[in-house]
Amino acid sequence: MRQVGFIIYPAFSTMNFAVTTVFEAANESFGSVAYEVALVSEHGGPVATSLGYEIQTSSFKRRKFDTLVIAGGMTPPAATPGLLNYLRSAVPRTRRIASICTGALVLAEAGLLDGRRATTHWLYGGSMRRLYPKIQVEEDRLFTADGPIWTSAGMSAGIDLALALVENDLGAALARVVAKTLVLYHRRAGGQSQYSTLLDLDAKSDRIQTALAYAKTHLSDRLSVGDLANAAFLSPRQFSRLFTEETGQSPAKAIDRLRVESARLMMEGGRFSTEEIARKNGFGSRERMRQAFLRGLGQPPQAIQRAVDQMSARSI
Repeated sequence: MRQVGFIIYPAFSTMNFAVTTVFEAANESFGSVAYEVALVSEHGGPVATSLGYEIQTSSFKRRKFDTLVIAGGMTPPAATPGLLNYLRSAVPRTRRIASICTGALVLAEAGLLDGRRATTHWLYGGSMRRLYPKIQVEEDRLFTADGPIWTSAGMSAGIDLALALVENDLGAALARVVAKTLVLYHRRAGGQSQYSTLLDLDAKSDRIQTALAYAKTHLSDRLSVGDLANAAFLSPRQFSRLFTEETGQSPAKAIDRLRVESARLMMEGGRFSTEEIARKNGFGSRERMRQAFLRGLGQPPQAIQRAVDQMSARSI
């Protein structure tokens, strides 16, 4: 049985508890207690959440764990000397130390991320890079594992990190069962981007949202303005005007962004050749895909592929 110490502090976000549910579901799927999770804090006793109610904890002092996970908050937590000293002393006697969202800034302050790759919520990636120049900050990743130190982006990405921990311990098949039990749409890889084109487009009306959803599932097609207008039950002229008003960009540019995002995710998944990715995402050719990547990401597909290959080599 693996002992997991889940470190919380005043004003931590309650969404962190979704991460502990991954370990609970793993126990259920495993058929026995693979994980024992303890909620711990520096002094023990009640700890107030960001919503004001209190959670009972035990003190982490003089306790050893297989895995330590430090929770995140809507704003960076103020790390106490006691917490920082505990984390430093835990390194030689703890198999893994992980953080969720802004919890990475606590690991950074403790010096645990010096010389390592790490990520955090995109809102704080820049400040982490400035404050802690010894860290190789990877702002556009859901989670990062560098040796025994694991860090995740926003708090929902903590679920992806926890699933990766379960896979590391109990295998990919069981991690997939846990993801299915939790009704996750799919289990996201750590290298996946924190950003979503559909969220960024922020369409407000049902009709434009319907057209974007249609486009997302038909990226291999030509996707003319007429096709999208039909999906939205509008004339092409009405559709183009409404689409630009709601998203701030033309349908053609938006579809280009969706194709680039989809192609990038397929590259990060590592299951398809460049030719297949270009075809499945409606680029028509590798050259057209290259031009779209340069417009959208400022770098060609080969640069993304090299980064994926380097990450795969590090994990071997």
